[in-house]
Amino acid sequence: MQKMAELLGLRDECGEGTSGAPALAGSCLADNRLNLDVYPDGCRRFLQLFKEQQGEVVQVEFLRLSSNDCLLDTTLGSLPHLKHLKSLVLKGGHARDEFGSCQHGSLTSLPPDFGNLSCLTHLDLSFNRLSTLPSCILHLPSLSVLLVSHNSLVTLPEDFGRLSKLTFFSAMKNQLKDLPQSIGELSMLQDLDVSENALELLPEEVGNLHNCTELDLSGNRLLSIPDSLANLKSLRRLHLHSNLLVTVPASLASLPNLSRLDLQNNCLRAIPAEIQTLPFVHIRGNPLGETEPSPQAGNCKASAASLHNVITSCISSGSFTVTSEGCRVVLACGIHFYFPPGAASDPLRIHFRSLPPDPQWVKLRHHDVLLSRVLELQPHGVQFQQEVQIWMPYTSPQTPHQHEVVVRTFSGQSWSDLKTRVKWKRKSKKCVAHCCVLHFSWFLVVSRLVQNECRVPAEGTLLFSSVDPNIKVIFPPGVTKEPRSVKLQVLPVSAEEIQEITANAGCRASPLLYLSQDSTVDFLKPVRIQLPLPPGITGLNLDQSRLHILHGDLEGQTWNDITSEVMLEFTHLYAVFEVTHFSWYWLWYTTKTYIGGIAKKVYERLRLYQVNFIALQRKKDPEQVLLQCVPKHKVDPVLKKLQDRYRGPEPSDMVEMFEGEQFFAAFERGISIDMDRPDCVDGRLSFIFYSHLKNMKEIYVTSPVDRKGQAVKGQVSFYRGAVPDSIPEDASRRRKGPDSLWLATLPIKLPQLKPRWDENPGPLYGFSFPPLNLGNAETGYLTQANLLSIARRVGADWQSIGLNLGLTYQQIERIGYNNREDLNKQILDMLFSWAQQNSEDPGCVSKLITAMKESGRQDIADEVEAIIELGRQKYSESIRRVGLEQESSTEDSAIAMM
Repeated sequence: MQKMAELLGLRDECGEGTSGAPALAGSCLADNRLNLDVYPDGCRRFLQLFKEQQGEVVQVEFLRLSSNDCLLDTTLGSLPHLKHLKSLVLKGGHARDEFGSCQHGSLTSLPPDFGNLSCLTHLDLSFNRLSTLPSCILHLPSLSVLLVSHNSLVTLPEDFGRLSKLTFFSAMKNQLKDLPQSIGELSMLQDLDVSENALELLPEEVGNLHNCTELDLSGNRLLSIPDSLANLKSLRRLHLHSNLLVTVPASLASLPNLSRLDLQNNCLRAIPAEIQTLPFVHIRGNPLGETEPSPQAGNCKASAASLHNVITSCISSGSFTVTSEGCRVVLACGIHFYFPPGAASDPLRIHFRSLPPDPQWVKLRHHDVLLSRVLELQPHGVQFQQEVQIWMPYTSPQTPHQHEVVVRTFSGQSWSDLKTRVKWKRKSKKCVAHCCVLHFSWFLVVSRLVQNECRVPAEGTLLFSSVDPNIKVIFPPGVTKEPRSVKLQVLPVSAEEIQEITANAGCRASPLLYLSQDSTVDFLKPVRIQLPLPPGITGLNLDQSRLHILHGDLEGQTWNDITSEVMLEFTHLYAVFEVTHFSWYWLWYTTKTYIGGIAKKVYERLRLYQVNFIALQRKKDPEQVLLQCVPKHKVDPVLKKLQDRYRGPEPSDMVEMFEGEQFFAAFERGISIDMDRPDCVDGRLSFIFYSHLKNMKEIYVTSPVDRKGQAVKGQVSFYRGAVPDSIPEDASRRRKGPDSLWLATLPIKLPQLKPRWDENPGPLYGFSFPPLNLGNAETGYLTQANLLSIARRVGADWQSIGLNLGLTYQQIERIGYNNREDLNKQILDMLFSWAQQNSEDPGCVSKLITAMKESGRQDIADEVEAIIELGRQKYSESIRRVGLEQESSTEDSAIAMM
């Protein structure tokens, strides 16, 4: 072993020779232990040792290697020769990525003859990329400790119980969905950790682990646990927190050695009295004492603090009541609320609405990305006694790390960002943004540039960017009399982006720096700014005549070269200069003289999205047309998802649009749409482009042309809307004039069809339905004409819709048989028969909307909701006109804002 220590010293990459041997040997070798995971090239050192001193290496009993090592695969082939090996650690996690997270190792399997290590008792393969447990592990006869945490295991081998000497097993942080029945054969197992997996069920055989003292099942999806756990007489600690448990067996209280039972954050509404009286049981975060509610849409009462207390079935709008006892509320759209006890002193009715964002009042800042619809909560302005927590789901932005997600709220005059925490919900597979508020208003989720801020006192301070710590702002003593708040944001711009936009390989630029403050007064002393030099430029090759400091206004409309106005200092990597007021700052390196115009062009392009338009028709019913504006990189996945149900032309050519820009779709050449739609403006459908929201509508089209003898070959064209506020002047000029508004045109073909029913279907088909209205004036009517319009859209889905409306199979079969020669008659008979039977039901319209959604007809559901919303608005306007309703000041402000 002494020779091996000397060899390690001799092969040290630092070239210290034998003089470095003692220090190096002491750091990695002690007796029969070889610790090489502390070296970035540990595998290389091992292979060198194995080649030159094999006789010494094969005597090692304890070996540690990093699986982040690039030579790991080569090293694995030598390990089976270490016949005396008792402990082997092949862990990842020794390296970290740019976000500070541990990088998993490259280990995906082990060589088959690995099972010949008959002395191996301890094996640690944590932080790797194992998707299955290597079969050779099951042939290790002496193995007593096995760690495979932080891998990607989905299941364990059925014969896992072969590891009869196993005393400790950890598989936390994997993707296990179940455990094999043979796990009950591990009679010597004392510690089992399968926390943070995806377990939904445990085998009864777990109860055979009679020597188990600690069992960790936390962070899974367990709805129940087997009664057989009561057989674990040696169990001391049982961790069941953060599951979906609705009950636990009372027999757990009889475990004689149990000293900790963690049941926190489950769905337990009742806990057996025998367990509740145990001094070591932890039950916080459960809806204890509640009964399962049976809420009605828009009218849900809550009385106790529980996540599962209220689940509303109305997606776009509704209400619920909060009492002084507090409650948790879950909306059907995935929004959660928590009202702590005492938040409301008296019962309070909360009204909610989910609104499409309108760029007229949803003002996004530069480089913001909208990730959700607008949530309006009323009453506005009511102050809660304690903070109310809100969880809002949002579309994952998939933006680079220089962006962060925040909840933004509207005060009635301006938008402000709330302190936000972001979490990935494994159960619902959604991202949620969490915030706390003391009063209700309008809320939405956005992705913005990462913001660093600090309070600047008179003594001065230092502020640096978390995106690029090399960007610093230094405030000297005496810079201000009164403390003020300063914010810093950074937008990195790659050399490839600069080259692509400018078509000039010689142009380079630093990250974009934006500084702002809450005071309108300039600083009393210059503030010192440090920016990294553009990529590829250092103090050694710097040509100062090519370096420019640009100052941009708040909107990025103008960029002025202030190089001659500031004192520039240079180090090997940075440029340092001083300013007294804040805005955009940008460091450019180029031979061009008028750099301001180039920077303006680049800044504009950084805010634009490349998009394509698609227009597809349903295969079953070509009169249903799906229109969508899709970011260029999402076009292929979207088309692949829709190809089974839709057909249509290739996507349009690529165009460029700003976040929040309005555009219109116009049907032309013999194709028309219902002009009474709320989103129809001058015969055109209105859209707002948001890069991470679905800019999609599915509508029903008709043709005034007689289609009895021929098909109609029409088209849909897309046009720009009004010029958005605060866009660059060049972009604004390009969006003016009739020709510049056109974006794309795609063909739409309506095939030759049999005549459909007219506006008086009763006499035409032998039906005799009296006039009817579904709903009421206050909540919105569906008239007979509306039902006719809906019937035209139903098509071959009528049976599924009828069943979801509550009709029996016998009724559906009878309607189909009586009208077997005509699909139109079948649809009318089903829909109007149901409407007649349910016309007195105040919730019939909600049932119709739900049935459409459950039948996969979101397009019809959206149409019905739009009709109802329009009816509500007309009713409210008529009431106000005759003076029967006195509007509150908060309602005035809401209407003015909308």
